[in-house]
Amino acid sequence: MDEPELRTLLADVASGRCPPDEAVRKLRRLPFADLGFARVDHHRALRQGFPEAVYGPGKSAEHCAAIVGELLDASGGPVVLTRADGAQIAASAAAVDAAGHRPGVVTPTGALSTVAWRPAPPRPARVLLLTAGTADLPVAEECRAVLTALGLVPTLLADCGVAGVHRLLASADELAEAEAVVVVAGMEGALASLAGGITPAPVVAVPTSVGYGASLEGVTALLAMLSSCAAGVTVVGIDNGFGAACAVARLLR
Repeated sequence: MDEPELRTLLADVASGRCPPDEAVRKLRRLPFADLGFARVDHHRALRQGFPEAVYGPGKSAEHCAAIVGELLDASGGPVVLTRADGAQIAASAAAVDAAGHRPGVVTPTGALSTVAWRPAPPRPARVLLLTAGTADLPVAEECRAVLTALGLVPTLLADCGVAGVHRLLASADELAEAEAVVVVAGMEGALASLAGGITPAPVVAVPTSVGYGASLEGVTALLAMLSSCAAGVTVVGIDNGFGAACAVARLLR
């Protein structure tokens, strides 16, 4: 339950459209629902502005399906399942269909996928999502899927890394007009500094594990982004497209 839903419920009680006992029943589940194997946080949208997401790795298909179903039943906001495999997606889809909810949108993010149900209405914020190379797209797609679920539909500029910097400079006007920029880059991670030196918008940098020997599976890009000469660049963890999307959502609240 998010703030608009809570306000609607209180207004319905005040007008008599919702009996007090029914409101108590709904509010009783508000802090969290204990499923035994998970305590689903229904209060998060009120605290943070966006609901709990379901992280697939380490969970059984049945656990994913139950948590997704609980989130969909308890609120009207978006529900996101990240880094899910085929079995988790199939089980969640079956549970959602049985409960009468609309199907989710599946976005492949490399070997795994992100699934979003009931996305928020699009907001007019101008979010730019840059990738240094095509190999960075799986991380960028995770970020894009989560941003879109939260109503922040980004513009994707793929394959504009510093090895061909003219490709980025061709979009300098879009960078200047953006309200937030996400930069997804592996190798030496230099694209984040370059973008941060052009745009006045907040820049969230995502190092990826893409690269040859000395890239150290993303550690080189991570350290380079943390050492950026462009002041104020925010850096999330390696391959963390989800975290970048949530950072942008907080910045643009």
